[in-house]
Amino acid sequence: MFEEKTLLITGGTGSFGNAVLDRFLTTDIQEIRIFSRDELKQDNMRHFYQQRYPEYSAKLKFFIGDVRDPQSIQKAMYGVDYIFHAAALKQVPSCEFFPIEAVKTNVLGTENVLQAAIDSGVKKVICLSTDKAAYPVNAMGTSKAMMEKVIVAKARTASQDRTNICCTRYGNVLCSRGSVVPLFISQIKEGKPLTITEPSMTRFVMSLEEAVELVVYAFQNAESGDIMVQKAPACTIGVLAQAVKELFHSDAETKVIGIRHGEKMYETLLTNEECAHAIDMGNFYRVPADKRSLNYDKYFIDGNLERAALSEFNSNNTTLMDLEQVKKKLLTLSYIRDEIAEWEKRI
Repeated sequence: MFEEKTLLITGGTGSFGNAVLDRFLTTDIQEIRIFSRDELKQDNMRHFYQQRYPEYSAKLKFFIGDVRDPQSIQKAMYGVDYIFHAAALKQVPSCEFFPIEAVKTNVLGTENVLQAAIDSGVKKVICLSTDKAAYPVNAMGTSKAMMEKVIVAKARTASQDRTNICCTRYGNVLCSRGSVVPLFISQIKEGKPLTITEPSMTRFVMSLEEAVELVVYAFQNAESGDIMVQKAPACTIGVLAQAVKELFHSDAETKVIGIRHGEKMYETLLTNEECAHAIDMGNFYRVPADKRSLNYDKYFIDGNLERAALSEFNSNNTTLMDLEQVKKKLLTLSYIRDEIAEWEKRI
C-alpha cells in the first residue's frame, strides 16, 4: 500500500519517527520525509541511517520547520501521499506550567498540518493522540482532546475521497524518549533510588512497534473522522519498577515522591460516552465521527436511541499484568536487552 508513495512524518525525529523508519525504510516506499524543528536531531538521524542502511538512506529526506508555522509545513507537503502526524508537546508537568505552548503545538499545529494536507491533496492523514485526551485533567490531555476535536471537525468538512483524516489513541509507550523505564535504568546505573510517583498508579503499556502497528491498522481500516483505540494491557507503576530492578539484578531502594502536576491515578482509552457508538473490532475499538449536522430539529422527530453494549475502557479494568508478565514484556524490547547486556558487562 506504500509502494512508490511518499510519507511525511511530523515530529519525525522522536521515538515514533525512528520506529516508523525501522518499519518502512527497507520496503518499496518511495520516500520518507522527516519534518521537525531540531536540526541536531535531524543530523544525528541522517548519519545513523546512512551508516545503518546505506542502500536505502537516499529515500530519507529532512525538512526543518515547525507545525506552528503554516508556511513551513506547507513547503514540505508537495508530492506527499500520506502523513503520520506525531509532532506534539507530550510531557504532562511541563505542559502544566506552559499550557499555551501545548495549545500552540498540539491544537493550532494540528490545524495547520490538516489544512496544508487538504490544500495539497494528501490522500490520508493519521494523527497520534493519547489516553490522556479521554477525561482530561491536565493541560497536555486537554490540548490533545482539543486536537481530536479539530481532527473530527476537519474530517467533516474535507472530502473523504480527496483527504481521509483519522486519529489513533494509545497509552504509554515503553522506553520512548522521556518515559519512566529509561529513567529507572539510569537511576540503577548511577546507584540512586528509583523514584516512583505512586506505586498503585496504573498505566496502559505498549511497545513502539505496537504503536506503529496501530497507526498502520488505522491507515488500512479507519474511515475519515474515526478515532482508533488499541486494546492494551496495563500495570501498576510499582510492578513496573520492580520488574526493571529484577531484570537488572538490582537491590536499589524505591522512593515514593508523590503524584506530579496534572497526573491521574489511572488513564482511560475509551470513555463511557464514546462507548455509546464505539465499534469493537477485536484488538481495537473504532469510534466513528458524529456526522450529524448542527440542525438538531430533525432529531426531535427521528431520534436514535441505539447504544453499543460497551463500557469505559481504562487502565484499572483492562488486563493488569503481574510482575512476570511485565518482565516478559520488557524483554521483548531491544532497548531493554541491549541495556541489560551492557549492564552485565559492568557488573
